[in-house]
Amino acid sequence: MATDTTPKGIGPKETRRQADRSRETRRKLMEATVECLVEHGWAGTTTTVVAERAGVSRGAQLHHFRTRGELVAAAVEHLGVESVLHLKERAKLVNGSTVAVVELIADYYASDLFTAALELWVAARTDPDLKTVVVPLEVRLGRETHRLAVELLNADETKPGVREAVQITLDLVRGLALANQLTDDGKRRKRVIGHWARMLEDTL
Repeated sequence: MATDTTPKGIGPKETRRQADRSRETRRKLMEATVECLVEHGWAGTTTTVVAERAGVSRGAQLHHFRTRGELVAAAVEHLGVESVLHLKERAKLVNGSTVAVVELIADYYASDLFTAALELWVAARTDPDLKTVVVPLEVRLGRETHRLAVELLNADETKPGVREAVQITLDLVRGLALANQLTDDGKRRKRVIGHWARMLEDTL
């Protein structure tokens, strides 16, 4: 005979409310984490600082994320998903030219997502425990951005050289985003992207 494990006095509506509060707490924590990474870097993004910024208790933070590594990785992945959705919406508004699409992809990398992820990648280089969390995350985000680039560029990867050209595009804009971390590199980025997009069209 099945046993009802629902605590007495807690009905479906209250259960849903609790689930909604839990999701909202996670969202606040992840958004606060990304903001801290961008403003203070890895060293300044402590779980205590994040909890305070998110306006949640330390106990609530520990309930959702046991370690700083788990929290930061979840936050970067969350921002990655949100950024992809935003990029797809923006892509609907451009004329579909190769230059416009490559510029969109470049903007995707020159964002808080890349800055937050960069802090995480650098910290993971010398932290074995964090590295075990970051490497699978990097693989997932890498695959997603590659699929997205193929979709936006309407690229046929069965044609020789197309898959490599898409990957070169991603490597290029990633490097440009890195160059933009210390100084505003927008003008040079625009020139490089325009030049590469014209070359890319010949391959696609």
